[in-house]
Amino acid sequence: MANFLANQRHLVRRFVTSLSSASPPSSDIAWVNESLLPSEFELWSRMESYDQRHSIEVARRFVDLCPVGTRDHVAAALLHDIGKIEAKLGVFGRVVATIVGPRGQKFRFYHEHELMGLRLCRTAGSSAETLRVLDWSHVDAMQDTIVSFLQQADQI
Repeated sequence: MANFLANQRHLVRRFVTSLSSASPPSSDIAWVNESLLPSEFELWSRMESYDQRHSIEVARRFVDLCPVGTRDHVAAALLHDIGKIEAKLGVFGRVVATIVGPRGQKFRFYHEHELMGLRLCRTAGSSAETLRVLDWSHVDAMQDTIVSFLQQADQI
């Protein structure tokens, strides 16, 4: 029940912050650019501004939780939702997709954004370690502290 409530709070917070179309501050964009490979930054730049802001928030929290994380780990934090660009859903489309599930191609892409993101990051030339951290389906977060920290940073 606690996980359910935490997830609901996370979703509500994401919705509210998604209502703003403001771009991230230029200082944050510069930090992202320094943290990603050029091809990863190009991919990240395709995200909507609200997803960019979210990725920066998650990456900053990740760095606070795991100060020994490498560039590859920060890249994973910045790119953890990159697959959502494939769904091409706006804020309200995402709400509907969350409620009705993976019906139709766009909603399925949204629900499978982790897999879509892995494919995009592979194509962009992300490191093996970045890809490993992003592939949550094959990792036990209880055994992998990096993945655990990333999941924690995403749920706050």
